[in-house]
Amino acid sequence: MDAALQYGRRNMGMAAPNPSVGAIVVKTSGAAPVIIARGVTAKGGRPHAETEALKIAGEAAKGATVYVTLEPCAHQSKTPPCANALIQARAGRVVIAIEDPNPLVSGNGIRMLRDAGIETIVGIGAAQAKIDHAGHFRRVRDGRPHIILKLAVSADGKTGLVGRKPARISGSVSMAEAHILRATSDAIMVGSGTVLADNPKLDCRLPGMEDRSPIRVVLDGSLRIPLDSALVQTAKARKLIVIASENAPAETQKALEEKGAEVIRVQSTKDRWRKPVIADAMAELGKRGITRLLVEGGPMLSASLLQNDLVDEAVVVRAPVMLGGSAIDALEGLPLDALLASPKLAIIEERVLGEDHMVRLFRK
Repeated sequence: MDAALQYGRRNMGMAAPNPSVGAIVVKTSGAAPVIIARGVTAKGGRPHAETEALKIAGEAAKGATVYVTLEPCAHQSKTPPCANALIQARAGRVVIAIEDPNPLVSGNGIRMLRDAGIETIVGIGAAQAKIDHAGHFRRVRDGRPHIILKLAVSADGKTGLVGRKPARISGSVSMAEAHILRATSDAIMVGSGTVLADNPKLDCRLPGMEDRSPIRVVLDGSLRIPLDSALVQTAKARKLIVIASENAPAETQKALEEKGAEVIRVQSTKDRWRKPVIADAMAELGKRGITRLLVEGGPMLSASLLQNDLVDEAVVVRAPVMLGGSAIDALEGLPLDALLASPKLAIIEERVLGEDHMVRLFRK
């Protein structure tokens, strides 16, 4: 199952609106099991992993053990059910990491396999599968993406210099890791303040992975994003979504749409800031098939996500530099421990990245 999980992560960030599932077909040769075929959910969500692996295995799939990281689908959609494909291939045994919460599946795939006389085992590798398929689970259950908050902070918990000046905090190893995180996300979000301060491209700049750059999303209540910004200028080449408040200027929306951006309006907060209601913004992204959303916003957006219980996962990279007491806090109005010591999150990984230290937290 570990091999299937690892293989399934290959297309994470490219398979939406479907999860990136891994499937491995194994046969015993002598005393040792041998992998004879592998499959992963294709870009755009189809074909599914099971059908890809079975196609490669051909007749050799008969009597084989198939390991799959998510329950095979049991309903007819654009393609026939994967449970049927496994039955028709006459697999001898199917090992499933975790049940699919999708109401159209939700145990039906397992039932079909068992009713056909195929030995079916569920739960091997479930803990890792829950993490790998968190985007799918969150969108099915809550109608929004799995939200990953990424922060780069100094040793004293700061993220920028006085006057909103950006500070280069992370080292080269951490930066490369950040671009892998972008490549495995369906979309990346920042606030309008980040666009105005940094004019980012929000792409993946690792050699050979440029085509894995995610959809760009800007939370911009009053549509302040400049028409000559890097994001708007490339909107026709790579999807850009701008989420505005209901009272944002119509003429600016029209100008952005002419440049190729999609503008979504959501309700405004009732305070004097009149910002987009962040939960409504996330629901709109869920409707558009986004399952994994990476947020690289500033202190205000990061704090808002935490205060609205919208942080499902956090990646915090801490560098061995001090920016001083007058520098900008990573979370506006909150201590960094509000995230690191949150009772709703648990540390699942810690690593040294060059000179930096990375901690990864996941919703309990």
